[in-house]
Amino acid sequence: MAGNKKFIEALEILENERGIKKEIVLDALKEALEKSYKKNYLSPDSIVRVDIDPKTAKISLHEIKTVVEEVEDEDIELSLEEAQEINPNYKIGDVVENAVSPDIFGRLAAVQTKQILRQKIREAEKESLYNEFIDKKDEIITGIVDRVEDRFAIVNIGKTGAFLAANQQIPGEKLVEGQHLKVYVSEVDHGTKGTHIVVSRTEPGLVKRLFEMEVPEIYEGIVEIFSVSREAGERSKIAVYTKADDIDPIGSCVGPKGTRVKNIVEELHGEMIDIVEYSKDAATFISNALAPSNVINVSINEEDKSAFVVVPDNQLSLAIGKRGQNARLAARLTGWKIDIKSLSDAISEGLYSLEEVKHEEYKDIEEEMLAETTAEEVEAKEEVAEAVEEIVEESDLNEVVIEAMPNQDIVEEAVEEIIEEAPAAPVQETKKTVVEEDDEEDYYDDDYSKYDEEIDYDEFDKYYDED
Repeated sequence: MAGNKKFIEALEILENERGIKKEIVLDALKEALEKSYKKNYLSPDSIVRVDIDPKTAKISLHEIKTVVEEVEDEDIELSLEEAQEINPNYKIGDVVENAVSPDIFGRLAAVQTKQILRQKIREAEKESLYNEFIDKKDEIITGIVDRVEDRFAIVNIGKTGAFLAANQQIPGEKLVEGQHLKVYVSEVDHGTKGTHIVVSRTEPGLVKRLFEMEVPEIYEGIVEIFSVSREAGERSKIAVYTKADDIDPIGSCVGPKGTRVKNIVEELHGEMIDIVEYSKDAATFISNALAPSNVINVSINEEDKSAFVVVPDNQLSLAIGKRGQNARLAARLTGWKIDIKSLSDAISEGLYSLEEVKHEEYKDIEEEMLAETTAEEVEAKEEVAEAVEEIVEESDLNEVVIEAMPNQDIVEEAVEEIIEEAPAAPVQETKKTVVEEDDEEDYYDDDYSKYDEEIDYDEFDKYYDED
């Protein structure tokens, strides 16, 4: 009985520490005893029933045979005479259960049973581990860094260790053993070698879950997250919205004095976060997504889901971002291809007209531009007229064909002159910048080196300040 008591205690330990239920272990033991008994004393076709009392751990073993008139396989059949020796009431076709003492198991059988049981327990443990963590996929869990190598780290997440690859760690973040770390469960693999849990610190989903944990309005569903785009260690953009008229979705995420977003930034090792408002209107959403830059106009092409964006001259670099980062993140956030041009380039290339300028701060420039253009046209016409008169007077030809400068060229020259003198900013030579989700490397080419200057975001990140 003492041995049985220890066995029951061991079952309880397995259940508490490894999450393996008693019933699973008992079923595994039954199967192990059955296989071992058949292997050592009967044939594989034999029928054996093993019962184990879950309270006392008492084991009972029975051989099951069918009563037949003529025995062909003695491992599964029993003659009528033999059956009636056990019980006179048996007849052909009845099933006889013959009890066998578990003491029959020799040392070899006991070792085999133990091996089979261990294997079954390992399988049960893998299954239990998988069932527990498959529900945590795409969620955040907190673990302790157990081991740090050049190519990976192992994070203890309770009953097992999770694999954190070097390329899934935030760039610049130094992990140390014993450190508590929030990780995003990106994969739960249930393979032949066991359950492997892969975690990440670079997934956009990590940012989303951190906001859900930090912002009560998001957790309660009052404020919702539409999308997240991220370049880990540098910058993330998150689009939020709400159906409640009295709730500011951006303010809710930022929190009092920026405390909520600061906590997330600290968890992400100083990664900056742009919080923008989602809109069902694509043009508005794209304009919001390009923050912190201002946007003058957004033209939408529904067919290829692309957008042409015009920004102030002095904010072209800000809209594109260093190595195209801001535009790239905006494209991922919105799901639209984005072509960005400065106001002066858009006008000079005929892609945008002065009549389309609706931004308040450009009204003065528009009026001045139109006024100067008119004056230039008048002056040019007078000069052309004088030239015509001189040519006609000096020429013997009856007909003189004069090709004057096109009015469009005059206007374009005037526009360039005015924009150069306007307070907005000098005209910048730019290349067409089409941002697609999979075009990251395009922004690292030499053609875009002009955008590599450091951009001061302080003006747009005031909510990160202590005040």
